[in-house]
Amino acid sequence: MIGGIGPSEMMLIFAVLLLLFGANKLPELARSMGTSMGEFKKAQKESEQSLRDYEKSIRNTAQVKSTEQVKEKESNIVQVASNLGISVEGKSNDELLVEINTMLKNN
Repeated sequence: MIGGIGPSEMMLIFAVLLLLFGANKLPELARSMGTSMGEFKKAQKESEQSLRDYEKSIRNTAQVKSTEQVKEKESNIVQVASNLGISVEGKSNDELLVEINTMLKNN
């Protein structure tokens, strides 16, 4: 196995750990490593969820701003049409834009 840990390397590591910590400490060491790995994975999942929530809030904010901009443009179309003396009652913004363009071309 190139670049990985094979069975012979694992045995060597286990033997060194057994000599350093003794047979009584190995289960405790393994348990603490397992707990640490669990905590790490939990923190990783929480961070990923936090990032997803943040991205979602940014998208929602962009949508709200986009909606506000559309409403502002629609309001501006109505205001321009009114200022030009065009009746705005019952007309869509597209109809108002056509009338505004027609009026501007004629002038």
